[in-house]
Amino acid sequence: MNRNHLLELLSSVERGELSVEGALDRLTNLPFEDVGHARIDHHRALRSGLPEVIYAAGKIPQQTAEIFSRMAAAKSDVLATRADEATAELVLQSVPQAVHHPIARCISLRQSTTEPLGKIAVLCAGTSDLPAAEEAAVTAELFGTAVTRFYDIGVAGLHRLLAVREQLRDASVVIVCAGMEGALPSVVGGLVGAPVIAVPTSVGYGASFQGVTALLGMLNSCSPNVTVVNIDNGFGAAYTATLIARAATKSR
Repeated sequence: MNRNHLLELLSSVERGELSVEGALDRLTNLPFEDVGHARIDHHRALRSGLPEVIYAAGKIPQQTAEIFSRMAAAKSDVLATRADEATAELVLQSVPQAVHHPIARCISLRQSTTEPLGKIAVLCAGTSDLPAAEEAAVTAELFGTAVTRFYDIGVAGLHRLLAVREQLRDASVVIVCAGMEGALPSVVGGLVGAPVIAVPTSVGYGASFQGVTALLGMLNSCSPNVTVVNIDNGFGAAYTATLIARAATKSR
């Protein structure tokens, strides 16, 4: 349930196309639905503009599949992150129209029909950073933002980044995923006049400490337009980027 769905529901009652009792039935599970192992927040989109997201890691496949199908039945856009193959298979059995994104480890279902609002660029330093980058891209696209991908564009071959600098300037927000020493966001920050959200990834040899080195490097960036999310948190970067891109578009 989001603002548009609620307006449509109330308008149907006003026009006499839907009875008050029928509308009440549809609103029965607001603001949340208790399914025993989870309390699904159907009101999230009304409050924040974006729906609740399912974190599949740590859940058994049946739990994720039930939450996903209940949210789908409520006409919400649905996203499950960190979903393994077994979970994806069960969700797709329950909701065949859902889409599995294996690299991003996500399952998505877009049911809203609004045009994309805002532009986000998603960059990653190397192919090994694709899981975090694709998690960000899939999330932003599901939330109704136009996404442009620039992959394998790390500072070891700086000419690759410079070749697309004009395209980067079209974005309201830039998400940059990088492991190793985490240098890419600082370089990008110096090329664009938009917020840069850095995502340190757990990519690199021993002294990378599963992403801690990249995280510390990004936190100490000399580019003041760079902010940082947690290690491998492409989802968190995309959520915040979507809100920024929407606000920037509405202010124009």
